[in-house]
Amino acid sequence: MIQYSLKCAEDHRFDSWFQSASAFDKLQAAGMVACATCGSTKVEKVPMAPRVNNGAADPKPEAPSLSEPANPAEQALRALRERVEKTSDYVGRDFAREARAMHSGDAPQRAIWGETRGDEAKALIEDGVPVAPLPFMPTRKSN
Repeated sequence: MIQYSLKCAEDHRFDSWFQSASAFDKLQAAGMVACATCGSTKVEKVPMAPRVNNGAADPKPEAPSLSEPANPAEQALRALRERVEKTSDYVGRDFAREARAMHSGDAPQRAIWGETRGDEAKALIEDGVPVAPLPFMPTRKSN
């Protein structure tokens, strides 16, 4: 494993781990290395200080937790997600149907969030149903 310090075209800086140097090159060439803040795939390596093990009994530095927000943008996204989950009903894949029913008066008004296909979202917008995309997906349980 190798860690690189990276920056995107918008000058957002972040670190990421890769299987190898060639794995980074392959992923970057395929446009699969993206900025965690803005999503740009115009990412390049930046100089970083090497980590040198001098053999001393220094304790190993703790690796950052991948489950904790690393920067202000991630913190804001986490806060938004928590607010949405706390103040609205998750309707899953019934989102388009529920939003349309509320808009037409066939269902009581309430805050909802869920999932829908792109063509369904476009039809809702074209029909004047007030919807907006969220910058996160629902948490999926694997078991």
